[in-house]
Amino acid sequence: MTNIVIEKYFQNVYSREPIKLNLEQVNRFINNKTVIISGGGGTIGSELCRQITNFNPNKIIILDNNENGAFEVQQEVLRKYNYQIDIELVLGSVQDKKRMDQVFHTYKPDVFFHAAAHKHVPILEFNQFEAVKNNIFGTQNCIELANKYNLDSFILISTDKAVNPASIMGVTKRIGELICLEMNKSSSTKISVVRFGNVLDSNGSVIPLFRKQLKEGGPIIVTHPDVTRYFMTVDEAVQLILQSGAIAQGGEIFVLDMGEPIKIDDIARDFIKFNGYDIGDNMEITYSGLRPGEKLYEELYLQEEELVKTSHERIFIGKNLNKESNYNLYKQLENLRIIVEKEDINGLKQTIKQLVPTYKLN
Repeated sequence: MTNIVIEKYFQNVYSREPIKLNLEQVNRFINNKTVIISGGGGTIGSELCRQITNFNPNKIIILDNNENGAFEVQQEVLRKYNYQIDIELVLGSVQDKKRMDQVFHTYKPDVFFHAAAHKHVPILEFNQFEAVKNNIFGTQNCIELANKYNLDSFILISTDKAVNPASIMGVTKRIGELICLEMNKSSSTKISVVRFGNVLDSNGSVIPLFRKQLKEGGPIIVTHPDVTRYFMTVDEAVQLILQSGAIAQGGEIFVLDMGEPIKIDDIARDFIKFNGYDIGDNMEITYSGLRPGEKLYEELYLQEEELVKTSHERIFIGKNLNKESNYNLYKQLENLRIIVEKEDINGLKQTIKQLVPTYKLN
């Protein structure tokens, strides 16, 4: 199934209402602005590029350390606008602060969407230091530079895996959220977070895996018959990210309304039928067991967060009811840097647990 078919199928089967954007607000947010999108060649980043072009930006900078995906989306957008739009590809890693400083200094952006992250949960369980370097220190680098160069807005793309995290991926994203909240207190830049669940048909998600398994003759592999996830199409997610950025005042964790969680097993069965196969006849489902760092279900907000309505019916703010933190975040981050340099795995786990007490250590 193509992306378009997937989105129509998802809308029909799971009764999703179309997103209603306040186009005037989003236009004010993007119009004539220079926008940088880190991870711009990825699923969310590339769709941000596509949709931002609708609001007349001054310039779009696709920032990525993977030239292939970034090049593809740049060329797609250029062809669509007959090469009359200013969209530039910049190679660099958010972990390299010197390089990032060059990028900020050169392009003087107004808005920064931080979509760059290591995301694959089981892989990161075996590469924990790399997860910390990229998802924590890379995020810290970008926020500090956004503050240094007085950007209008910085938006971190987060995940439901950051809530009561059971994986290094989730806990590093939660620490990224905490950095945003802390730095917003003393910054003129409006620093905010947008948190949501899985993006249907994104790189590494179940649909591409199911498609590959189907092409190979099966079976379709599901980790657990009861595992559930929140899902949203990439088009929906990016529309709501843009709307969140448009209404942000700084210091918010925006939580997107993703509807009810869906069983992966149900998606697998629908996928098989949609493609003309019959379970038990010419296609099978097998269960492999949960992988390292995976949970049976995800949550969109913490117990200590109260969901507050915004001007958009599909966007809420997770308001922290426990205002005071019990640690010096910056001091802990410096300790974490030393621990990573030493590759001290026990020290890493202890420090992260102090930063995020709800982290479920494996």
